Amino acid sequence: MKITIREEGKYTAPGEGVGVFFEDLNYDLDGGLYAEMLENANFEAKDVHGEWDHYIVENDGSYGWTPTGDGVALKIKWDRPLYIENPHYLRLTVTKAGEGVRNKAYDGIYLQKGMGYTISFHARSYDYKGKLQVGVFAGGKPVLAKKVLLRPDGKWHRYEFHAKSRAELDRASFEVRMTEAGAIHVDCFSMIPDNAVKGIFRRDLAEMVRDLKPKFVRFPGGCVVEGNNLANRYLWKGSVGQKERRRHNWNRWAVHGVCPENNFKTPFSHYGQTLGVGYYEYFLLCECLGARPLPVVSVGIACQYMSTEFVPLDDPKLEVYIQEALDLVEFANGGEDTVWGKVRAEMGHPKPFNLEYLGVGNEQWEDRGNEFYKRFELFEKRIHEKYPTLKIIGTVGPTVDTPSHKSAWEWTKENLAKNPNFVYASDEHFYASPEWLYSHANMYDDYPSNCRVYAGEYAAHVPGSGCAGFNAPQANVWEGALAEAAFMTGMERNSDIVVMSSYAPLFGRLGYTQWSPDLIWFDGKRAYATVNYYVQQLFSTFTGNVVLNTEAEGGLYASATELEGLVYVKVVNPSDKEAEAEFDGDFDFGELTRIIRMAGDPSVYNTIDEPYKLVPEDVAPTAPRSLTLPPHSFHVLIFHK
Repeated sequence: MKITIREEGKYTAPGEGVGVFFEDLNYDLDGGLYAEMLENANFEAKDVHGEWDHYIVENDGSYGWTPTGDGVALKIKWDRPLYIENPHYLRLTVTKAGEGVRNKAYDGIYLQKGMGYTISFHARSYDYKGKLQVGVFAGGKPVLAKKVLLRPDGKWHRYEFHAKSRAELDRASFEVRMTEAGAIHVDCFSMIPDNAVKGIFRRDLAEMVRDLKPKFVRFPGGCVVEGNNLANRYLWKGSVGQKERRRHNWNRWAVHGVCPENNFKTPFSHYGQTLGVGYYEYFLLCECLGARPLPVVSVGIACQYMSTEFVPLDDPKLEVYIQEALDLVEFANGGEDTVWGKVRAEMGHPKPFNLEYLGVGNEQWEDRGNEFYKRFELFEKRIHEKYPTLKIIGTVGPTVDTPSHKSAWEWTKENLAKNPNFVYASDEHFYASPEWLYSHANMYDDYPSNCRVYAGEYAAHVPGSGCAGFNAPQANVWEGALAEAAFMTGMERNSDIVVMSSYAPLFGRLGYTQWSPDLIWFDGKRAYATVNYYVQQLFSTFTGNVVLNTEAEGGLYASATELEGLVYVKVVNPSDKEAEAEFDGDFDFGELTRIIRMAGDPSVYNTIDEPYKLVPEDVAPTAPRSLTLPPHSFHVLIFHK
C-alpha cells in the first residue's frame, strides 16, 4: 500500500492549527478547572427546570449545605447583604456548642499531604461572642481548621487563614462550627490550594491542557454564550472586576436532557456559574498556555435547540449586543486611557492581551424569522469599522451535510466575493460516527480556496457507547479516536482550508457530566487523559508549517508536514488486518529517527483507575521507505533531513 509524498504542491499553512475549546459544561469550571474547592460557596444557587422557552428558576441558596446536628437552623436571607450583586447569605443558628453546617464540596474535600490551603469567608455577628471553627474535618475531628474570633459589631468582616495538610485525605468534610450557642451571618467561603496556577486554576488540569500544546483557546462556549434564554446568556462584563460582585448565573447545561420521564428536571438542576473564572481569567489562561484567545460573543439569539427567543433586527436592544462585542475588544486590547482597558489594567494587567480573533455567534442558523444573515452582516460591519484587522470567526450552523449548512456557505461565499475580510474562517461542528469521519476524511479537498474553516467542535460518537449522554467515560473508545486521527489527516493535508480545529468537549467531571465523550476526565483527586487526548496531542505537537502533497491508498489515511528540517508523517490503519506501507514520491525524507505508535483493540478506553491502558509508545525505527502497520493503529514518523 503506497503513501506518496511529493514536493510539488507543498505550501505554507496560514492558520493556527490545533487548539482547544473550553465550555462551562460537565462541571468543567466550577468543580473543575477553577481551583475553588467549595460548592455554592456564596449561597446563590438556583434550582432550574422546565423546557423549551419555559424555564423555572428558583433560588435555593442552601443547596450543598447541611446541618451537622439537630440543634442547627439554616435560613437564607438577603436583607443588608454583603454584596448587592449576590445578595443571599446564610443565617446560621445553633443551640448546642460544636454544631454548625457542612458543605457538599461536590464529592468531598481532597487534601494533599504537605499542601497549603487558603481558607477565607465573610461573617457578621451582632451579639455572638464565641468563635467560629472553620475548615476540614474527618471522622468528626478537625484536620485542617482554625477557630476564629468574630467581631460582634453588626458589620460584615472578611476572615482568612492559611494551613498545611499533614496527611493525604480524600472525601473529607468542609465544616463551619460555632463554639457556643447563638446566631451569625456568613457568606463567600473559599478554599484554594497553594499550587493553583496563578491562584486560580487547578494545577493538574491546567497542566494537561498545557501539554496539549494548544495554539488557541476558544471560550466560554458554545451554548453557554447563547443561553437557554437571552437573560441566561453569558455576560462578559459581569464576569470581570471583583469576584464577589460577579452576579451568579444558572448554567444552560442544568436543563440538558430534560424530558417528561424526569419531570423536566435533571440531577444537575443546580448547575451554576459563579464566574470565579471570568473573561479576565480566561485571557490569563491563554497567556499561561502561550495560546491565542478566541472569545465568542452573542448575536442576540438564544440557543436555537432550547428556545425561540431572539432580539429582532429592528429592536434598539440589539445595539447592546453589538456594543458588548466592541467593548470586549477594548477590554482585551485597549490602552489604560480607555474605559475597558482601564478595567483590565486595574485588575492587574496593564499590557493588552493582543486579541486577534473574535467569534461572532455560536451555532446560529437562519430560522423562525431571526434574520441571522442580516444581523451577522451588521455585526461584521460595525466590528470591522472600528477594528478592521480583527479576524472574525463566523458560523455555518451546528451541522454539516444539511440544507441550512449549504445555505450558510452560499451566503458566506457571496459576502466573501464582495468583501474578502468578511470572515477569517467559518465555524463548522460535527459529532459523527466513525464511519462518517472515515468517509468524509477527504471532504476538505473540494472546498473553495477562499472558504476557510474553523472545525470548532467535533468528535467521534461511537454508537452504543453512551455518546452525548450523562457520565459515559466508556464513550472515549479507541474506535472513535482512531477515526478522529484519520479525519485529522484530511484536515492537516488541507491546512490552507482548515486553519483551526478543536475537539469538544474538553473536560468531564466523573459523576457530573452532561455530555460524553470528553477529552479529559477527572474527579476531585485525579485526572486522566483519554485515547482521544493523545491523538490531539500528537497532531498538535508533531506538526510543521509546510504542508506536503500526500496521498494514501489501500484504505490508509496519511498526512505530512515539514518544519526546519524535520518531517512529520502521520499514518492511520483502521483495518483489523496488518498492512505494509511503502513511501513513494520525489520527496527527500532524510533519516527516520523516531516512530510513535498507538495501537489496540477498538473497544479499549482509559479509566480513572487504569489511565494508561492505551497511550503513545516509541517503537524502533525501521527502513525509511517502508513500515508495518498493526491493525487499528496510528503512527507518527519523524524524519531528519
